[in-house]
Amino acid sequence: NQLLPQYDAVINKQENHWATPKEFLITGYGDCEDYVIIKYFSLIKLGFDENKLFLTVVKENYYGQHHMVLSYFDSKQNYPLFLDNLSFKILNLKERKDLQAQTFINSTGVYKLQDGKLVKIAHRSLEYTELLKRIKKEG
Repeated sequence: NQLLPQYDAVINKQENHWATPKEFLITGYGDCEDYVIIKYFSLIKLGFDENKLFLTVVKENYYGQHHMVLSYFDSKQNYPLFLDNLSFKILNLKERKDLQAQTFINSTGVYKLQDGKLVKIAHRSLEYTELLKRIKKEG
């Protein structure tokens, strides 16, 4: 969370660019997706179970803006924990009254949370697939 935030339209001259971890570190700043992506891949490298980590699109309840956080499901019985670049606190979904989870994305697909369970709504995310291709190209 110590790199400077900056919107995609300013950095990349486009609205929605998911930067690779390398691009994010070279640029030195990014938006919420960029923070989530680097945290996601860093935690996987550190040994966290990829199936428990999700790039999560949320709606900010007070302003109606979309935002992205990293969510971690430590068990199927608990609400996911949210790692948010706008907060140094790691809180679970139930404690985050300001956010409403929309979609959860990882290598296994795209999900929605229904009745406390993740339900698959798509086999893959186009943005996530393109991101993986760019990461692979970087070596």
